[in-house]
Amino acid sequence: MKRLVACTSTGCIEYAPERYRNLGIEIIRIHMFFKGKEYLEGLDLDPVDFYKELEQLEDPKNNLPYTGMPTTEELHNFYKKAIENGYEEVIIVAISSALGGTYNLIKLIGKEYEDKIKVHVIDSKITCFGEGLLAIKAQQLVNEGVPTETILKEIKWMMAHQEFLGVDGKLDYLIYNGRLKGGKALMGKMLQICPLIHFSKEGEIVPLKSIRTPKKALMATCEELKNIIGDRNENDYILWHIYTGTSLLNNLLEIEKSYGIKTNHEDVIMSPVSGCHNGPWLAGYGLMFIRRKDEPLD
Repeated sequence: MKRLVACTSTGCIEYAPERYRNLGIEIIRIHMFFKGKEYLEGLDLDPVDFYKELEQLEDPKNNLPYTGMPTTEELHNFYKKAIENGYEEVIIVAISSALGGTYNLIKLIGKEYEDKIKVHVIDSKITCFGEGLLAIKAQQLVNEGVPTETILKEIKWMMAHQEFLGVDGKLDYLIYNGRLKGGKALMGKMLQICPLIHFSKEGEIVPLKSIRTPKKALMATCEELKNIIGDRNENDYILWHIYTGTSLLNNLLEIEKSYGIKTNHEDVIMSPVSGCHNGPWLAGYGLMFIRRKDEPLD
């Protein structure tokens, strides 16, 4: 059976090392609207330039970027193209359904083609390269000829053992986007509160802790990461830096040394569609456990 693997553009596959870009994973692109222009993420929107522009943006409150789902026409074309190319089955890894309607729309349009192609749409419950790693694993297993039922179980196991830890060095964009309002916004700015954020099991990005000053927040991130990893061998997980702009990342690189933390994967910049809500001052970690042979799949 000929199988296609796809991922939404928020999975950062195109921003990750080149070895992931030639696996044959199809990208479903999410739209970005910024300063009067429309962009397709990963195609005509460079994340490094984007975050630099956000950092230097005059009057950001009135020039906020915003995002849009893939159009129904684009998704119809995606499924039609897959069918025309002889695929009998498609596995799609999508950005967390808690972050917008993209997952539900992909699934809804897919139902119209179920008589011609078998469709599996996975709600990743996360975004950025953690999402991309799920698609990469799926593609690798497809290439090895592993049955789809087993692939879906492997992805489910990985989703139960994934983590995203990030620190917002400034609250500006969280306030501008309405995610932080009223008294909390005012006090947060006054006290230099820096939320340590992560993804809940439901796929929502939520504050894990609220800490004063970026330095203390980054230290708390390192402590939290050490607790999550525990005594697990470094060969049994993938750990990488997540960031928007580089200012806070450089501070994290210095702080993590005292905690003995070493990433074992290249840094991967945060998806602009995801990062535009946090702004250019975010840094943290992505973590994905690798299932050992002694760990059951079910």
